Amino acid sequence: MGNIALVVGASGIAGSNLAKQLIAQGWETYGLARNPAPIEGLNPVAADLLNIASLQSALAAVSPTHVYITTWMRNDTEAENIRVNSLMIRNLLNALSPKRSVQHVALVTGLKHYLGPFEAYAQEGFLPETPLREEHPRLTIENFYYAQEDEVYAAAERDGFSWSIHRPHTVIGQAVGNAMNLGTTLAVYATICKETGRPLIFPGSAAQWNGLSDVTDARILAAQLMWASTNDAASNQAFNIVNGDVFRWSRLWNRLARYFAIEPQGFDGTIHPLEQTMANDSDIWKNIAQKYNLEEAELSRLASPWHTDLDLGRPIEVMTDMSKSRKFGFTVYQDTEDSFYDLFAQLKEARLIP
Repeated sequence: MGNIALVVGASGIAGSNLAKQLIAQGWETYGLARNPAPIEGLNPVAADLLNIASLQSALAAVSPTHVYITTWMRNDTEAENIRVNSLMIRNLLNALSPKRSVQHVALVTGLKHYLGPFEAYAQEGFLPETPLREEHPRLTIENFYYAQEDEVYAAAERDGFSWSIHRPHTVIGQAVGNAMNLGTTLAVYATICKETGRPLIFPGSAAQWNGLSDVTDARILAAQLMWASTNDAASNQAFNIVNGDVFRWSRLWNRLARYFAIEPQGFDGTIHPLEQTMANDSDIWKNIAQKYNLEEAELSRLASPWHTDLDLGRPIEVMTDMSKSRKFGFTVYQDTEDSFYDLFAQLKEARLIP
């Protein structure tokens, strides 16, 4: 078909799963990252998105038809998030602009589009109506997702390519060194609990324990990215993307504990932040890694308790409406419980958990 994909952030959860699906579909696929992870069939491109000279050199021989931006960089303030993350996209699209090869750019953001940035995440004054819908207006607060979108819009107007925006909920999939990785964080936490005899304590709020929620399997995100980027009817649109089912943590927590054969402890009226619970677990994980000959002994490379706390500590239930995507023709579905079990099996096969 002559499609040439450039996956930006190919070492992350979303990017690595997308790269694998593109390769399986016969696309010539390049994966850009500062340190590209080895993926069979992927052409690695090592570059720094904040360094335009680095980008121009690394992309000199790459003329993609489709660009998938699945990466971002966390900073101390939202102002710095905006500056850095918008600059990364601007540098990338400026470096590609002279080639005139790009037909479509897909940008992955997330539900902070609706719930607010880290500094005001799901706080009073920024609580949207749920289920979350693409038609909701931007919040009246600075948000680096908005800045990222605006960079794509500006470059599309300049260079004439189509675009799509993809807003997943918490992404469930395998990756190492990812800044936001709830599925692997819970697998590692459960492993530590099993090894030490601790109960699996739910870390979040009453609203999250009792309310309805949803998540996004990395594989279903990849499927929507490919669909939107090759379907003219879906061009120049923003889409939510979740598995298509809903669940309550009050049920799923017990099921996950049963999978690991440990004792669950549900919401007891108090939030127990995982960042505090796991604060002294680094040495315990190193011992577990040595005992079971695991591939990664650094707890911080696998678990992101701060992000799991952000998700599970929200004061409202969060559900995502998929009506728009369905109406445009995307009907792929994924069972959420299977998403977790599939991830745990992948982590075992990769020797990341026992």
